Amino acid sequence: MRRIVWRTLVAASVGVAAYVVFIAFRIEQQSAIDESRLADVIVVLGAAEYNGRPSPVYRARLNHGLDLYRRKLAPRILTTGGAGGDPLFTEGEVGRAYLVNHNVPSEAIIVEPVGESTAYSLAAVAEIMRRMDMTSCIVVSDGYHIYRVKKMLEFRGLTVYGSPRPGEPGGGLRQWMLYLRQAGAYALWRVGINI
Repeated sequence: MRRIVWRTLVAASVGVAAYVVFIAFRIEQQSAIDESRLADVIVVLGAAEYNGRPSPVYRARLNHGLDLYRRKLAPRILTTGGAGGDPLFTEGEVGRAYLVNHNVPSEAIIVEPVGESTAYSLAAVAEIMRRMDMTSCIVVSDGYHIYRVKKMLEFRGLTVYGSPRPGEPGGGLRQWMLYLRQAGAYALWRVGINI
């Protein structure tokens, strides 16, 4: 009996590991594809902010979203992200202020300021889009993040185009660790665990 249980556990573990590696390869493929085209809104996913100023990663995402907006691929930009422990600022509001300072009209910016995780922010983004009768978006984030974000929004019935921010470091063990981490997060989401 123990042997059967042991073999079953080993087979299940190997199956899960193979699935995560397969998804990591899909993430790696998606990370280099820019699918940007006409859409209802550009969604810029939040990243760290420092005392009201975007971190270098967040600034790169915002600049890429700004470029897409200036190319007239969407009439609005939606910034996401909660406080992350900062009592004064949220990532979404910092993104909005940055875009306004770069001549985006405030009425063209939508803010999701409460999301404390990717899953939470994307649920809020989908609800905002639904209420505003928007059905398509260009998602801007780091390349390793795009696959999971697309799948989560597509699950909610939206048409999603990925557009990774430029200037990400490519290849190497560190990058593959990010792919594997996102694959694990995606696998957990598939079974109902949001992180």
